[in-house]
Amino acid sequence: MTMKLYCFGESGNAYKAALALQLSGLEWEPIYVDFFNGETRQERYLNEINEMGEVPVLVDGDRRLSQSGAIQAYVTEKSGHFGGAPNERYDVLRWVLWDNHKLSSQAGMARFLMNFLPPEKRPEPVIAFLQGRLKSAYRVLDGHLTGRDWIVGDGPTNADLSCCGYLFYPEPFGFDRADWTNIDRWLANIEGLDGWKHPYELMPGSPADREPGKETK
Repeated sequence: MTMKLYCFGESGNAYKAALALQLSGLEWEPIYVDFFNGETRQERYLNEINEMGEVPVLVDGDRRLSQSGAIQAYVTEKSGHFGGAPNERYDVLRWVLWDNHKLSSQAGMARFLMNFLPPEKRPEPVIAFLQGRLKSAYRVLDGHLTGRDWIVGDGPTNADLSCCGYLFYPEPFGFDRADWTNIDRWLANIEGLDGWKHPYELMPGSPADREPGKETK
């Protein structure tokens, strides 16, 4: 049975789940969620898809699962990929939790405020605060990747698929790969994995779809 992932291209958290599915070899298909027109706040979505009003959501038969880290763990259980060696699984989990709290949460908010709000509504002091926090997170990740190809162990794990979630997006949010040599090299390793796709290629929806004169997918 083909699994379904409720997602949209602009969501870095959805990308973490979509990339895990894509690289795992499991059968899946993306289901577009029209976030920018309020679909996740509608009663149908809240009652039938996810009461948390978020993406991603994975549907596999009777199982419905939200939160990217939980979906990644489920993909690992189904496919046998990305969990790391038995003695590494808690290191993998540590980095997934670090990303959710220190990196993706800040990057997602900064990117949203800087790119998806009208210029007159962008809270510049908040953006500056988030970018300061992000710089500290990039420094931690870049330092950890010194002499390493992957965050944990000798191959890609959920630690990598989680931490990279927002770092492939082209919109400015205070991250430039060229400023972080080790992160840049590590992202190139991920791009080199068989089946890798950019988030706007892997999932439906992109800022270009909302340009004047274009219909929303």
